[in-house]
Amino acid sequence: MMSRRNTLMGLGAVGAALAGLRSLFFHGPAQAAPARSYEVTHTEAEWKQLLTPAQFDVLRHAGTEPPFSSPLDREKRQGIFSCAGCSLPLFSSKTKFESGTGWPSFYQPLAKDAVDEHSDTTFGMQRTEVLCHRCGGHLGHVFSDGPKPTGLRYCMNGLALKFTPAQA
Repeated sequence: MMSRRNTLMGLGAVGAALAGLRSLFFHGPAQAAPARSYEVTHTEAEWKQLLTPAQFDVLRHAGTEPPFSSPLDREKRQGIFSCAGCSLPLFSSKTKFESGTGWPSFYQPLAKDAVDEHSDTTFGMQRTEVLCHRCGGHLGHVFSDGPKPTGLRYCMNGLALKFTPAQA
């Protein structure tokens, strides 16, 4: 009986450790947004009602959707990509490019003040996290390996965005 109990406890510990690693590699750790107040704020319960569970994980807990899973990565129409949390217009399809990473990528936001950027050192890397300026939602990261004219790649989670096609 004692060895069976120890085996079950050991298996439970291994399962918990694997679940923790899975969340780190596939969703990223929960990160606190920089200390600042946002124009659009909601309680955690309100955010959960407004967003799908996957959007909530990305926007409110800095999760990452699996690469190549977002239809917005393949979106080719003209239009505007806005924050899925608060509808702030963030990126134009005119600045979208095929990065080959599996996430919608842009070389610049619509306006400099549409997004906030801050240092992110999770996973032992030095990156720059991109947040929605209006609600503080996690959008993705910006890297310095993009095309001209900026040389930047705003690598965004499709779950953090909504697309509105341009009027014909």
